[in-house]
Amino acid sequence: MFRRNPFDDYRLLLTRRHFFRGSGPGIGVAALASLLSKEVRAEAGQPGMPHHTAKAKRVIYLFQHGAPSQLDLYDYKPGLARIRGQDLPDSIRMGQRLTGMTAYQTTFPTAPSIFKFARHGNNGTWLSELLPHTGKVADDICLIRSLHTEAINHDPAVTFFQTGFQLAGRPSIGSWVSYGLGSESEDLPAFVVMVSQGLGNSQALADRQWSSGFLPTRYAGVKFRAGADPVLYLSDPEGYDREARRRFLDDLNRLNEVKLKDQKDPEIATRIAQYEMAFRMQASVPDLTDLSREPDSVFELYGPDSRKPGTYAANCILARRLAERGVRFIQLFHRGWDQHTNLPREIEKQCRQTDQPSAALIQDLKRRGLLDDTIIVWGGEFGRTVYSQGTLTEDNYGRDHHPRCFSAWMAGGGIKGGVTYGETDDFSYNVVEDPMDVHDMHATILHCLGVDHTRLTFKFQGRHYRLTDIHGRVARKVLS
Repeated sequence: MFRRNPFDDYRLLLTRRHFFRGSGPGIGVAALASLLSKEVRAEAGQPGMPHHTAKAKRVIYLFQHGAPSQLDLYDYKPGLARIRGQDLPDSIRMGQRLTGMTAYQTTFPTAPSIFKFARHGNNGTWLSELLPHTGKVADDICLIRSLHTEAINHDPAVTFFQTGFQLAGRPSIGSWVSYGLGSESEDLPAFVVMVSQGLGNSQALADRQWSSGFLPTRYAGVKFRAGADPVLYLSDPEGYDREARRRFLDDLNRLNEVKLKDQKDPEIATRIAQYEMAFRMQASVPDLTDLSREPDSVFELYGPDSRKPGTYAANCILARRLAERGVRFIQLFHRGWDQHTNLPREIEKQCRQTDQPSAALIQDLKRRGLLDDTIIVWGGEFGRTVYSQGTLTEDNYGRDHHPRCFSAWMAGGGIKGGVTYGETDDFSYNVVEDPMDVHDMHATILHCLGVDHTRLTFKFQGRHYRLTDIHGRVARKVLS
C-alpha cells in the first residue's frame, strides 16, 4: 500500500511560501519599504532606543558616486607645484597596491591641482575655487581630510560605505537606522533613495546598495524616480478609484492575516504593512514631489538645474521636503565622478552641478530650523592619486583610485562646524593625523542619532551582526 511521505506537505508548503515571498517585490507596491501606523512604527524602533540623548533625528547622505578628487577640492597641497612632473618617491608609495589601470605604468608623475585654493569661514578652511558656494557655508561644515578605506575598486568600495562590508548581502546604513529608530512619518517610507546622473564617467550603481540585507524587507530603501510616477506601480490603473483600492486592500489584508496566523511568517506581516504604506503614499508622494508651490527664491538658492526633475539640485530640494515630513534616512547618489582622464574639465562640470545645491541644502535647512537635528554627509567611496594616470600635460591629467586618504564633510545635528579633522602627508597619499575609516564614520553618525553602534545588532544565522561589525570608534573631536 502506498504511504504518503509526511514531509511532502511540508516541502509543498515551503515552496509555496517561498514563491509568494519571492514574487512579492514583483507586484510593485509590496516592494515599498516602511511601516503602517504609529503603533507599527513604535514596534519598528527597537526597545531601549535611542541609547543616549540624540542630537539628530535624521540623516541626508549626499553620496558622490565615482570618487571625487580630494586634491582638487579639499586637500590643499601647495608644495606639490615645486615637484610637478617628478616621480612620486618610493618612500611615499612604499610598494602599495595599484589598480590594473596604472599597474603597468613605469613612472608616476606628480600632478598638482591646477585649481586655486582660498581660505573660507572664520577658521580659514582651505577650499578649491571649484567650490565657491561650499565656501559660503564653511562655518557650518566639518571637513574630514583623513578618511581611508580598504577597498580599491568601485563596487566593493561603495558597498563598504553603504553596508560596512565589502561583499554584498549586508543591510545598508539607511536600513540599520530605520530598523533601530523606526519612522517619524505615517505616509512616507523611513528610508528614501534618489539617483541623479552627472556629466562625467559613471560606474554602475546597483539597487542592492540600499537593500535591507538580512533585516526584514520593510527596512529597505525606496527609490524615488524623476517624472510623473516617482515610485513604480504606485498609481492605480485608469478607472480604478481610491475607494475600490481601499476595499481591495481590506480583503487582501484579511487573507494575508489568515496566512500569517497559520504560517507565523514575519514577511507576511511586512507585506501587509507594505500594501498599506503604498496606499498612503498614493496620496502623499504626488504632494511631496510637486515643486510647483516652492517660491522662486528656493529655486534661485539651489541653482539653475533645480527646476529640472531628476537633477541633483531638484533632488536636494526633495531631500529637504522629505526631512520636513519626518523621513529618517534620505540618500542621494550622484554619479559621474570617475575621472581617470581629463580630470580638470570633468570635475569642473561635476562641481557646477553639485556645489550650489549642496550648500543650498545646508542654508535651507538652517533657516527652517532643521539643520540642528539633521546630519548631512557629503563624500564618495575613495579618493584619487597624486600622480597622474596616463600623460601629464600643462592643463590636463587623470587620477586613479586612492583608498589610503580622501576627504568628505559632515554638517548639522551633533557635528561641530567650521573645523577640519585629520591631516594627510605632503602628497595627500597617507594619513598622518586622526585617521577615520568607514566604520568610524558609521559609528559617529549613529552616535549623533543617539545610537551606540556596538548595541545596534540583529541576530542572523546564529550570530549578532551590526553595521560596524567588530570595528568602529566615534570621532569625538568632530562632535559639537
